[in-house]
Parts: sequence; structure tokens; C-alpha cells
Amino acid sequence: MLKKIIILFTLALFTLGSVSAVFADDGPDGNKRKGKYTYRKLIKACHERGEVESVTPTVSPADKKMAEWKTIFESENFTAFGCQPEWDAASDADILDIYSYFYSSAADSPTPATCK
Repeated sequence: MLKKIIILFTLALFTLGSVSAVFADDGPDGNKRKGKYTYRKLIKACHERGEVESVTPTVSPADKKMAEWKTIFESENFTAFGCQPEWDAASDADILDIYSYFYSSAADSPTPATCK
């Protein structure tokens, strides 16, 4: 009898763990490493055009929390970044990669960005 209870309890825990993993929000499905590279490339192009003074990005992923980045990228409101022509020219895949980079390095993420 005790063996059946242990088996049922173990099965219940496994089922709950599996269900919670399915519903967990891991953020966007883009490539965060490519997103970091693409974001820096976008800022560099903006600098070469003369809109920003430095090649160093002024907006860091750690400036906002994951939910805030989600709102910005879902609404496609990139005015805080500046460089609007570069954002307009970026492909959807590039924007998804940049979003993945910002989301995974946000202030409340497990690995926030530590420098700009």
C-alpha cells in the first residue's frame, strides 16, 4: 500500500512539473547572441550616419525589466533608442533577435547586463 502511495505521489509531482514547464514563459525565441551583435551593428550604422555621437549604445538591456521590454518590442515603439531609420530597415528576424537579447539581459533577468 505504501509503495502505491509513493508511486502515485511521484507520478503526480512529475505531472505537475511537466505541466508547469509547458506554461512557463521563457521569453522570445530569437537568438540573443545574434541580437547583441545586430543591436551594436544598428547603433554603429546610426553613428556613421551622424545621429548619435558614440558607437557605444546609450540604451542598455539592464535599464528596464523584462515586462517593460516586452511592452516596447510588442508595440514596436523604438523611439527611446533613436536611430529610427535603422529600426525601420531592420528585418523582423533581426528585431526578434534584439528583443531576445534585451529580454534575457533585463534588470530582473537571471543574467542582467552589467555594462553598456
